[in-house]
Amino acid sequence: RKCDVLNRGISGYNTRWAKLILPRLIPESTSADSIVAVTIFFGANDSALKELNPKQHVPLEEYTANLKSMVQYLKSVDITADRIILITPPPLQESAWEKACLAKGDKLNRCNATTGQYAQACVQVARECSTDVLDLWTLMQKNQDFSSYLSDGLHLSAKGNSFLAAQLWSRLENKLSALPALLPYWRDVDHTNPEASLL
Repeated sequence: RKCDVLNRGISGYNTRWAKLILPRLIPESTSADSIVAVTIFFGANDSALKELNPKQHVPLEEYTANLKSMVQYLKSVDITADRIILITPPPLQESAWEKACLAKGDKLNRCNATTGQYAQACVQVARECSTDVLDLWTLMQKNQDFSSYLSDGLHLSAKGNSFLAAQLWSRLENKLSALPALLPYWRDVDHTNPEASLL
């Protein structure tokens, strides 16, 4: 009851494409005061191996530059660094993803070590741009068998989404705590005269 959540997750995109469409998603005319937080969650597609997935692959240096460019754009429309949260790609469970690739007639087109380099670059961009960062790649691997966080070795499972939500919530909670509730808690609604509480 405090915020609207606008999800602009676009399947298969990389930072090269996201950088181009960001001004359409958050135009300059946006009232920055109304934005509590923006998350930027890329790298799983950028880190695809160039020779096996050239369409989605973005070189590491360009990935880094694209993330910086997106942060700079947000700052240019008055979304301050303390409201920007970068999220690294999750780890890749290679054997499960290889199975998914083979089922489509493809070869394994990603590897976890490469994804880790992109995750480290994301952490470094956050440090340089003074934004918060959620290092999903490292956090998920603290659980030695992180495969349960992934549905097919690449994409998050229900458990992985819950893990991400819990980690993200710890970063959002402080930003949201001071905001007023837009509607009363249900126990506070006068059930005999709901108009008095809700209008």
